[in-house]
Amino acid sequence: MGDLILFWHRRDLRLTDNLGLAAAVDRTAQVVGVFCLDPGILQEDDIAPARVAYMIGCLQELQQRYSKVGGQLLVLKGDPRQKIPALAQALQAAAVYWNRDVEPYSRQRDKAVVEALKEAGIEFQTTFWDQLLQPPGAVRTGAGEPYSVYTPFWRNWVKQPKSEPVPAPPTLEPLTSNQVQAAEQVGCMALPTAQDLGFGWDNGFPVEPGEWAAQQQLETFCEAERAIASYDQQRNFPFEDGTSRLSAALKFGAIGIRSVWSAADAVYQRCRSDESRQNVQTWQQELAWREFYQHVMYFFPELAAGPYRTQWKDFPWVNNQDDFQAWCDGRTGYPIVDAAMRQLNQTGWMHNRCRMIVASFLTKDLIINWQWGEKYFMQHLVDGDLSANNGGWQWSASSGMDPKPLRIFNPASQAKKFDPEAEYIRQWLPELRTLDTGWLVTGKIPPQERERVNYPAPIVDHKTQQAYFKDKYKAQKAAS
Repeated sequence: MGDLILFWHRRDLRLTDNLGLAAAVDRTAQVVGVFCLDPGILQEDDIAPARVAYMIGCLQELQQRYSKVGGQLLVLKGDPRQKIPALAQALQAAAVYWNRDVEPYSRQRDKAVVEALKEAGIEFQTTFWDQLLQPPGAVRTGAGEPYSVYTPFWRNWVKQPKSEPVPAPPTLEPLTSNQVQAAEQVGCMALPTAQDLGFGWDNGFPVEPGEWAAQQQLETFCEAERAIASYDQQRNFPFEDGTSRLSAALKFGAIGIRSVWSAADAVYQRCRSDESRQNVQTWQQELAWREFYQHVMYFFPELAAGPYRTQWKDFPWVNNQDDFQAWCDGRTGYPIVDAAMRQLNQTGWMHNRCRMIVASFLTKDLIINWQWGEKYFMQHLVDGDLSANNGGWQWSASSGMDPKPLRIFNPASQAKKFDPEAEYIRQWLPELRTLDTGWLVTGKIPPQERERVNYPAPIVDHKTQQAYFKDKYKAQKAAS
């Protein structure tokens, strides 16, 4: 065997600040990238067309970046448990490198790939936690246990040293013509479009796919006067452009988490006031939430299938299908809820404050199982990530690790506080643009006006449903 190393890309679709790739390049310039389109993922019923289209866009740019440094990114379609070892054998690779993942499916898949490589006598290196600043197990409680509460996790995690970004490969050696033919014989193919894969998406993205766009967005966010420097004040107002919009890039690894942290820390060091430092730290805390949910998914993989709190495993959800469909369509009669769901359906993205509002409404007002909402989000979000989505839904449903679990959001109070001029509501519910701001914020639109603009009456009464939910919650808690 030669010195060639096969680097398997998954959720690290970039060359810069890629730990596993950098380690491979440190060993040899004969590194070839590969991405495997996995039917085990693409054929699931929770795949969002926007997410597939974004991924393909990232892969298109990644191929171009490989080409610019003299290398190649190969594309396979099929079960990675067979395809990756077969390609490694066809190329006579000395080793296969990849970055680790926390998700249950990924861990099972990777274990099978390791076994196949062992049987083939091919070395593997899988020790790299590229998507995290601290690997699972590095941050533990005083008793040596993994954290199950965010705040103490943050206090410990933020004190730990953070690695610096690693450089992209300067040059790579191309495959020979014989190696190219060998790769084609095991199924390497031209990169398909999302449409080719059966996923149509023409509605754009919060940030364009790929490493270049993600880096530009990070720089803009960290330099702009009203971005990271005012994040603590602006992040909760959905009509404002007050968030980084880097969630999809982080989901697919179009940007490295060390690069993100380094940029934020550089801003923090330049701050001249406690207020400015607080703004930056609030964003850093959001990065820690992302990391917390991934650590939790690693140590408690059962979360992917159900609630953390045992009393929620048989909670008496109402699960009215018509109410759920109204929620999905943005036709609940609650303007702030409907605006958020229309944003999701049209753009594949939703502001985080609104994610909490609609999740609370589904679980606490409609009394519908949070897993229905979790799945709907994954079917539409460009940034849909198992760990973050599951953690957010369990937080909203009161079934997760939150030490103060019983939270119920009042849609009118949320709109009054975070969309006081109904700008967000008007943006996504154009049929309501001419109506009084007070009506839109409170949701108390006169019946004749609702009929005139063809906007539905509220499908439930918040006060009634709030009381109903609290009664069920107390009874369930007492029974457990």
